[in-house]
Amino acid sequence: MKLLKLSAAAALACLLATSANADDEKAKRDLTDSMQEVYNVLPSSVDNLSDAFTKGMFYGRLRMDAFKYDWKDQVTGKNKNNSELGLGGSLIYKTAPFAGLSATAGFYYSDSPFVGMRVDNANDLAYMKSGKDTISRYDAYNTGNYYMAVLGQAYLQYDISKTSVKVGRQIFESLLTASNDTKMIPNTFEGYTVETKEIPKTTIRGALFTAEKLRDHSTFSDVLTYGDGSSNAKATWNGNDDTMVHQGLSYANFVKAGKDVNHKLIVADIDNKSIDNLKVDVTYTAVPDVVSNIAGELNYKIPLPGGYSLTPGARYMQQIDNGGGDVGGAALSGKLVTWTTTPTYHSNLGYSNPKSLDGSIGMARLVLNNGPLKAQIAYSQVANDADIVAPWRGFPTGGYTRAMAQYNWYANTKTYDAEIGYDFGKAKILKGFSTLVRYAAQDFDEKKQLAGGQADSKVVEIDLRQKIAKGLDAKFRVGIVSADKMTYSTYAGKDINSYNEYRFEINYLF
Repeated sequence: MKLLKLSAAAALACLLATSANADDEKAKRDLTDSMQEVYNVLPSSVDNLSDAFTKGMFYGRLRMDAFKYDWKDQVTGKNKNNSELGLGGSLIYKTAPFAGLSATAGFYYSDSPFVGMRVDNANDLAYMKSGKDTISRYDAYNTGNYYMAVLGQAYLQYDISKTSVKVGRQIFESLLTASNDTKMIPNTFEGYTVETKEIPKTTIRGALFTAEKLRDHSTFSDVLTYGDGSSNAKATWNGNDDTMVHQGLSYANFVKAGKDVNHKLIVADIDNKSIDNLKVDVTYTAVPDVVSNIAGELNYKIPLPGGYSLTPGARYMQQIDNGGGDVGGAALSGKLVTWTTTPTYHSNLGYSNPKSLDGSIGMARLVLNNGPLKAQIAYSQVANDADIVAPWRGFPTGGYTRAMAQYNWYANTKTYDAEIGYDFGKAKILKGFSTLVRYAAQDFDEKKQLAGGQADSKVVEIDLRQKIAKGLDAKFRVGIVSADKMTYSTYAGKDINSYNEYRFEINYLF
């Protein structure tokens, strides 16, 4: 309740400090519903080097993120109620392009300053859920620092004709890689990207990344390896410790298998709109010598009377084992690392081929649009093979069946989803206000619970967003999860998956 009271007070302060009449002048940036930054105004090209800097532009952001996790049952060793509050922001500078060359630098800061509104007991840091992204748990555990200050973006860019090349630290949005900027600091990557639109109605992109900075990290780490190989008690928090990372693909397991612990992430995608109303997307993502996947997606917009449109869409992803299965096993939990048929049999924990990462996932949706209204029904099904490896904050079921804080790409998982969104501002009913309501039914494979699988659950998500003034908006989110009791796991007979989650955020862009 303290967290919610503080959040309400902060919102009221912003409202009182801001004129009710928003300035309609075009903002330099906007935020999408998923909190991605969209640049409306960029520096204009200049014809000398000094002007490249003097006519560059700064983009500022102040933000507050508050979280409260309320478990239905607190189970010793598994979960605890927790709440967190983060304050901070970012300052991004872009030079003006000179002869096609420009540069961008982005500094980010996050602080959890209030004792009592954060997890101060170092041993309880592991129980943090969504609010863990307000701090670096590794830093808090080892140094007691409850803040992060990072240079998240720092890249050179060269543009020629309809082609753009970037080198350095950057945001890259694709099917499985994303900024996922719904917390204090976005997810960014270090490497090289190229994008070209030379072919009409077609965008082709390629990326080679050598490191990644997760949202709750103050440093960059390997794109896949779980842990850093040190003797630190929390070494896993210093590698790729994303919620859905494959824990079997750890530093120790790569070394034991005689394989490299330093990896690269390759992404290539193409989207084409050559056929009227049809959008075609193909994406290839790979960590060489470990795992790769190829995904295809089709969306076809059908105009209907009265300004409505109906868009059927489908996505299919095939995951290919390139050696990672032998290292870490088929389960993301890593609990099949030691599986073998000889000389001693170990349980396969519900997986048909415990040492293979071959797998797939398919999904479909129907989207109805009419101005401020968007309604959708969707379905996804993961093959009864391996879990899907996707720890780069892009979600395999994103846009189809993924609800807030849910991970439904474990093997043999089926999800049914229905959602409706309405923009009251577009409808000229309530200026700046929009809402989303989602319901998802998740059918997990109970036999995989010993390998880290979940119990079946029903999810209700409610998002409320208010644009208060130019650059200033607030968003409140509620997630209500009602799950079955566990059956096959060490927590059999206990409910470890039901909870209520509350999030409140304020963003000011300038």
